[in-house]
Amino acid sequence: MPWFVKSETFTAAAAALPAEQRQPTLEAHRDWVIRQENAGRRLRSGFLVDGDRRPGGGGLLMFEAESYVEALLWVQNDPMIRAGLVEWQLQEWIPVSGDGWP
Repeated sequence: MPWFVKSETFTAAAAALPAEQRQPTLEAHRDWVIRQENAGRRLRSGFLVDGDRRPGGGGLLMFEAESYVEALLWVQNDPMIRAGLVEWQLQEWIPVSGDGWP
């Protein structure tokens, strides 16, 4: 089954919000990811940090889906997207080397 990558960064408006105003949506996003994983979807999720390990560089969600259309329909349910807090991009990932992961 193909793998897809959703990359995201906060919109300028979302980045300007105090962290406590973004927190409920971040928690909803984490809960959504956990529910999806518990339901059997293969995925990896995380956020990006700079050289000093400070967050703010965005996030990545890698997951399996049957097709690009199915991936797009699924990822649009992400609370971060639904709340309009992130600019995002979805791409299919075609691995060509590695140790067998995913």
